[in-house]
Amino acid sequence: MQETDNLLAFLKTRRSIRRFKADPIPDSTIRELLFAATFAPSAHHRQPWRFAALTKKTSIANFAEKMTEEFRKSLAADETPPATIEKLTRRSRERIGGAPVVVVACADMSEMRRYPDERRQRAERLLAAQSVANAGMQLLLAAHAKGLGGVWLGSPMFAQNAVSEILNLPPTWEPQAMFLIGKPSEIPQARERKPLEEISIFIDEEGGSI
Repeated sequence: MQETDNLLAFLKTRRSIRRFKADPIPDSTIRELLFAATFAPSAHHRQPWRFAALTKKTSIANFAEKMTEEFRKSLAADETPPATIEKLTRRSRERIGGAPVVVVACADMSEMRRYPDERRQRAERLLAAQSVANAGMQLLLAAHAKGLGGVWLGSPMFAQNAVSEILNLPPTWEPQAMFLIGKPSEIPQARERKPLEEISIFIDEEGGSI
């Protein structure tokens, strides 16, 4: 019972960390985290997750610069005011560039099931994305267990072609998210959670909610 309580407490202490110390993370630790991520559940056990890990300052800085330019183009297309564009792109560049490790998580459909109809094939693609999301959460929890911090960023979903080109990814790898990982420079307070009464229902035997 004590171990269960400790695990639940541990899960509730994970935070999204956006600022990191400059300390490098050993490659052995990164490999350990990625391996732990592979124990997440996946649709049909096809394990469609793929990871591109950036650990060198020059590679991360280059990636941050190019991702920022993609962000700038997107903001300009939305007719965002120039001052706001500068503020948002500067923050994006600093956030990505300040991470000791950047992991881009991708989905690979090549080993997923194939269906003749669009409806089921669309569902299969979603299952692959959900599987990658499971692995991403597992990655963040593994980092937390090692005393590290991380944050989930969905920006690769808005620039999949650019991310693939920047990183020269295999053609079947579809970028889904990126994770910034490192030693936290600060631990934020827990943000407010919605009450369970607003987000859940309990179904009785007759199919009605309780």
